[in-house]
Formats: sequence, C-alpha cells, structure tokens
Amino acid sequence: MPRRTSVLAVAATLGYLLVPAPHGDRIIRVYGDPGTAGHVAILVPGSGTTSAAFDGGPRPYRRPGGGARALLEQARALDPGGDGLAVVAWLGYDSPEIDSLSVLTEGAAREGGTALRRYIRDTLGGRRVSLLCHSYGSVVCAKAVPGSGVTDLAVFGSPGLGVSSAAELGGVRVWAGSGTGDWMRLVPKLRLGPLGFGPDPAAPSFGARPFATGATEHGDYLRPGGTALRNLALIALGRTEEVSGG
Repeated sequence: MPRRTSVLAVAATLGYLLVPAPHGDRIIRVYGDPGTAGHVAILVPGSGTTSAAFDGGPRPYRRPGGGARALLEQARALDPGGDGLAVVAWLGYDSPEIDSLSVLTEGAAREGGTALRRYIRDTLGGRRVSLLCHSYGSVVCAKAVPGSGVTDLAVFGSPGLGVSSAAELGGVRVWAGSGTGDWMRLVPKLRLGPLGFGPDPAAPSFGARPFATGATEHGDYLRPGGTALRNLALIALGRTEEVSGG
C-alpha cells in the first residue's frame, strides 16, 4: 500500500493527523481524511496562538484544534453520509504576540502567507480548498490567496486584509463575518505607513459576501451551536446558497 494512503488511513482512525511542521512554535493538524473528503477547509488562527495554546482549555473551540473539531462535527451534522469535509488546523507561521507592535504590521503575515500557499499547492493540490481565517490569521490568508487555487476565503474578526477591496484578491470568493459582540469592531480599520491593514472586510463597500454571526464575541465564532459555525461549515462544504447573510 502506498505510504500516502496508509498515513491518511491512520488520520481517519485517530481523528487527526499530526503533520511534520516547519521549525519554530508551529503545529499543523489534519482532522478527518483529506484523501476521501470532497472538501478541505483550512483554519488559520490569529495572534497570540502558540503550540501550548493549540488545543484544550475550558472553551476548546477558541483554539485551533478544538475549533477544527467543532467545524468537522458541524459539517457532519449538515451533511450526514455526504462526500465529507476534512479540516486542517494550520499554525504554520509565527503568530505575533497580542501586545507586540508586530501584530499591527504585515511581516509575519507575508511569511505565513508564502508558507500557507506552499502547503496548499504541495499537500492539497487538486482538492477543493476553502480558507477560514480568524483575526490576524485573515491577513495571513489574504497574502496566501493569489495563485493558491482556493475557492473561498472566509474571514471573521478581521482587522483588515491589507487590500482595498475583495476584487484585489484575484477572483476568489470572499466572505466576511463580524459579531456584534466582537471588540475588533471598535478597532479603527486604516493604514498608517507600515501599521494597519486597511478597510474593514465586513464593510459593504469592501465587496465581500457577508455571513451572519449573531452576537458573537471575538473568540467565539467556532462555538458549537452558533450561527457563525453553521455558516462557516456551509461555506466549507460548498453549499454557499444556504449561507445566511449578515
């Protein structure tokens, strides 16, 4: 049996596959079986995410591993017996610390975007891939999108994408959600020299498709039972006509 098949079989049995990651404080885990799933979603977390904060905790859906499991469970509930979804929790970049100046700049996002695009091409080539990106992770995803071949980019709790409009992202279908309880809504969306990421992708003028999130707080977009999680699962499954608007 080819090594690729056997590894994916192990992933399906264990529930996730720990993928050898680049150097540094990084983790990539695959939940479900991308070898048989018709759709692959990549969750990219924001600032302050470390290997120690990758999973677990009292609200595990606020962390990449728990969020990926919540998304996978929601997709299975929406599509029982369907062709399925695999979810990659991707901490393949150096997430900036929340209280550092680097969280206001694109440095980590540029490097992360290059690594994410390479991961999509080298590991997931030929599959239907969507990017689901939280907070600073949305800046990373915006850098990764050009030339990646992904079908959808869904951002939530985003500080901006480093571009002026969705049209600048090369034709990918762009979605944006912003919970009414999210403190990120109070952060000015602008660019001053190297600081900031430009306009709010959730603003109508940006040109993204809105998806409903309810009164979601910044860390709760992947909370089981929430409107945001359901809509993100529908986007990941390609059932975009069922997504409820913001």
